[in-house]
Amino acid sequence: MDHIVNARLRGRDGLFTVRWADGAFSTIDPQAAPVPPPMPDSAALDALGKLVVPPLVEPHIHLDATLTAGEPHWNLSGTLFEGIECWTERKALVTREDTKSRAHRAIRMLAAHGVQHVRTHVDVTEPGLGTLQAMLEVREEARALADLQIVAFPQEGIESFANGCALMTEAVAMGADVVGGIPHFENTREQGVSSLHFLMDLAERHDRLVDVHCDETDDPQSRFLEVLAEITRVKGLGPRVTASHTTAMGSYDNAYCSKLFRLLKQAALNFVSCPTESIHLQGRFDTYPKRRGLTRVPELDRAGLNVCFAQDSIVDPWYPLGNGNILRVLDAGLHICHMLGYEDLQRALDFVTDHSARAMNLGEGYGIEVGRPANLVLLSAESDYEVLRTQAHAELSIVSAPRTPSLRSPS
Repeated sequence: MDHIVNARLRGRDGLFTVRWADGAFSTIDPQAAPVPPPMPDSAALDALGKLVVPPLVEPHIHLDATLTAGEPHWNLSGTLFEGIECWTERKALVTREDTKSRAHRAIRMLAAHGVQHVRTHVDVTEPGLGTLQAMLEVREEARALADLQIVAFPQEGIESFANGCALMTEAVAMGADVVGGIPHFENTREQGVSSLHFLMDLAERHDRLVDVHCDETDDPQSRFLEVLAEITRVKGLGPRVTASHTTAMGSYDNAYCSKLFRLLKQAALNFVSCPTESIHLQGRFDTYPKRRGLTRVPELDRAGLNVCFAQDSIVDPWYPLGNGNILRVLDAGLHICHMLGYEDLQRALDFVTDHSARAMNLGEGYGIEVGRPANLVLLSAESDYEVLRTQAHAELSIVSAPRTPSLRSPS
C-alpha cells in the first residue's frame, strides 16, 4: 500500500488522494469525484469518504505504573496522595522484566487505538534508576509502534526526596528526553519553588524539554504555575515547557486568574489536562457542592494558549480504568469542560492531535503535509463532529516513516 483514495482531511473540503514514498508524503491531490470500486491497483486503500488524520497523540501517561491497580492494595480513598502511597509500596516490588512487560502491553493498547506518539513520565525517585533504564529500553524496542518521549519524573519530590537533585541529573544523563517536577508535593512552598528553578536550569543546560506536574490539587493556595510561567517567560522557553494538570486553577478566584492569564500568555507555555483522571482524583475533600477538579481548559484555549487532553493512567493506583483510547478521553473532556458548542465540536480533534503534537514539540515531524513523515490514522467517521457523535474508532493506523533513534541521546 502506498496511497489512499476517497479520503477526507481535516480543514479541507472534498475528497483527496494521499500518496507516500520512502516514508514521506509525496502528493496530496484533490479528487474531482469519488474513485469507484474496485480500486485500480492493490497498492490503494479506499477510505470510503472517512477521515484520515495524522497519528493520535498521548502527551501524558505513566507507563511505568500502568496495570498495577490493586497491587499491593487498592486506593480506597481515591485521592492523589493515597495513590502515591500505593505506588511507593508497589515500587518496591518492581523489576526490569515487570516494568517492560507492562509498558509494552500498554503501548500495544495505545497503538491499537491509533496513538503513535506518546510522552510517558517515569518515576526517578529510586536509587539506581532501574525503572528508567527499563523504560529507555522500551523506547527503542517499541519504536515500530510508537515514538516515545520519556520524562524524568520525581514522583516523591526533588528537594524533599533524598538525593533527588542527583537522581534527576543522572536521569537526564542516561537519556531522558524531558525534565519533570512536582512542586506542590514538596514539603514546603520554598522547596517547591527551589525545585522549579533547579529543573528549569537542568533542562536549559542539557537542551531538554520540560513537563511539570503542577498544582495537581484543589488547594487554591497552590500557585506554583505562576512561578513556572515566570521562569519560562524570563528564559524564553515557552514552546518547550508544559504545565500538566494545573487543577488548582479550577479553584482560583477570578480576580487572581485575570492577573495570572496575563503572565501565562506572556510565557506561552503548553498545558495538558487529564480530564478522566482529574475528575476522579480531585474534589475528594469536598462534601457538596463538589468541584470538578479540572484546570480552566476552555479559558486557556480561548486565550490562545496551547492546551490538550491526555489519559494519564491505565489501571494504576491513581485510576482503575483506561484502555489506551484517547478518543474516549476527548469525549469525556469536552463534556466535563462544557465544550460541546458548535465551534468546539467542529475542531474537537485538535485536542488529541495538533495541540498535543505542539506540546511534544514534534514540529515538522508531524502532520499530513508533503514531505512530512507518512504516518496516519483512518477514523470510522467523516468529520470531527461525527467522530464524537458516533463514538468513532481508529480503523487503521499506518506507520510508513521509520522512527528515528531516541530523541535524546545520553549526555
